[in-house]
Amino acid sequence: MTPLTTPPPTLPQPTGTATGPHDAAFLPRLQFALRRSERPITAPVPKLGGDPCWPAEPAWPLSPRTGEPLVFVGQFAVPGEDRRLALLFLAADGGLDGPMGGIDPESGDAVLLVQPGGRIPPFAVIGPPGTRGRTLWRLDPDGDGGGDGDGDGNRTPVEFHLDLVPLPGDLDRSMDERAAFQRHLRGEGPEVRFPDGGHVHDHVGGLPSFPSGRAGVPAPWRYFFALSDAPYPDDPYFLDFGHGDGFGFLSPDGLEGRFHWDIP
Repeated sequence: MTPLTTPPPTLPQPTGTATGPHDAAFLPRLQFALRRSERPITAPVPKLGGDPCWPAEPAWPLSPRTGEPLVFVGQFAVPGEDRRLALLFLAADGGLDGPMGGIDPESGDAVLLVQPGGRIPPFAVIGPPGTRGRTLWRLDPDGDGGGDGDGDGNRTPVEFHLDLVPLPGDLDRSMDERAAFQRHLRGEGPEVRFPDGGHVHDHVGGLPSFPSGRAGVPAPWRYFFALSDAPYPDDPYFLDFGHGDGFGFLSPDGLEGRFHWDIP
């Protein structure tokens, strides 16, 4: 167990005005930037890969379908005054180079756990004490990446710091325009032109936009972060969301999470 003694990095803060998953629940929008770690990250800071830095008792989720431990993807600092982490676990039931869990946010094959003081989602299957599963890996096209000792030599475990970086003003505006365009398509806002600016897939906070135009969870769940998939050998890590993006959400009190991925 790792107590939350390390101050979190600068985070977006709750807006207090979000009523559902299409609103900006946390501002400002900040981009995730990978920074490779040369040693295991044991502090409760945002990261991808490695071992979970459990702020409370370990609670490794299992796949409801197979009973196998889910893959630990990473941990994200929860905005707000209380220092909490949201730990993301996904199923790899389709194999180590196939689609990950998260099509249905409440099937149990994608679990976003909030600790300390959070609630375990009712659909999550938690393994017995001592349960430990895989962590995030990258695909090694040469097949000699060392693996993790179980015959998967072309899959090398990885670990990265997730730094939070402000977006340039024009890029931030472009992403707000994309969200406004989707709001118009849903019949929830005035007509706006199709945005022609850039888009950052990996970020926390801000107004969200989704590949299908709609959030995969209903109100009152609130948008938290986005992660793009990374299914190719030259990507820094492996995530397969069907060439889409994955999205994290929090309950209004910030104590429970949801995750799903979406494609156009």
